[in-house]
Amino acid sequence: MARIKVLLIDDSAVVRQVARAALEADSGIEVIAAVADPVFALERMKLVWPDVIVLDIETPRMDGLTFLRRLMAERPTPVVICSTLAEHGAKATLAALAAGAVSVITKPRLGLRQFLKDCSDDIVAAVRAASRARLRSVPAAPGPVAPPRLTADAVLASATAAHGSALDRTTEAVIAIGTSTGGTTALESVLSALPALCAGIVVVQHMPEMFTAMFADRLNGLCNIEVREARDGDRVLPGRALIAPGGRHMMLTRCGARYQVSVSDGPLVNRHKPSVDVLFRSVAQIAGRNALGVIMTGMGDDGARGMKEMHDAGAATIAEDESTCVVFGMPKEAIRLGGVGKVVPLAQIPREIVAFAPNPGLR
Repeated sequence: MARIKVLLIDDSAVVRQVARAALEADSGIEVIAAVADPVFALERMKLVWPDVIVLDIETPRMDGLTFLRRLMAERPTPVVICSTLAEHGAKATLAALAAGAVSVITKPRLGLRQFLKDCSDDIVAAVRAASRARLRSVPAAPGPVAPPRLTADAVLASATAAHGSALDRTTEAVIAIGTSTGGTTALESVLSALPALCAGIVVVQHMPEMFTAMFADRLNGLCNIEVREARDGDRVLPGRALIAPGGRHMMLTRCGARYQVSVSDGPLVNRHKPSVDVLFRSVAQIAGRNALGVIMTGMGDDGARGMKEMHDAGAATIAEDESTCVVFGMPKEAIRLGGVGKVVPLAQIPREIVAFAPNPGLR
């Protein structure tokens, strides 16, 4: 099997040296070049085109965003953003995701060498996942799903162990969405197509801390509905979408007949926090048949078990079709477990949401 050809673009010699060593330690990866800026990269790419590009955003001569937009317009190629975890960088990272970047690795300004060494497995995993990503109509096959370290049991007891969930005390509809790699663009497509009055929505998008608030703000400016980062105790209301904050789990709860969310710390579930499985399990227990679960593009299997629990509790469940997924990992696993009632392409998901709850608040 051919090795994955990787091009590193970072003005930091430390990043180029350490990240290159981490990637080349994997026998399935070949670093074809490590350069300081996109201008050098374009020269190298005339000779050999990479399978994956690891890109810094702040680069000399041509900034990373300009390069990324040019790349995606001319020849879409999987890009992993490796950016500094800082307020000014977070906005640029969101712009990169919107421009077509596959995923993000955040890096600190201090202790960079040790950070890269400690996170070498994550860097390799991100590159391998990116190499399987679907960009536009380019087909790619997902790889094997890594076994989770912890399940949702670590945060929320399963339905069989829960002390009475009383699913039918309310008829209010709720929509639960889970997504990961490629999900920022997919969520924008879905949420921006919804009418101002639609059922309340709760979302888990795998995203680092600090990014979710700005991501929600960006969507809020694009959508008819209100979109915001969830806070503990927030009400789930028609015309509102709550996005789980990075680094925190979000669960659906109920106060009387009204839905709200609980946002709390906890261990990683399926290597993620927030975890889609945690959200979906809570929705299965609290809303049952009054819920619609949607699982979209993403690497791995987070959300697959939770969707099966929602399905078994009587909820309607849909998965994004492989043809429109950037990575057909999470939907594929949910389908494999038998938790998906319908499979539809991305463009049809907003219609499914509206059809499920044509009169928000009453079912």
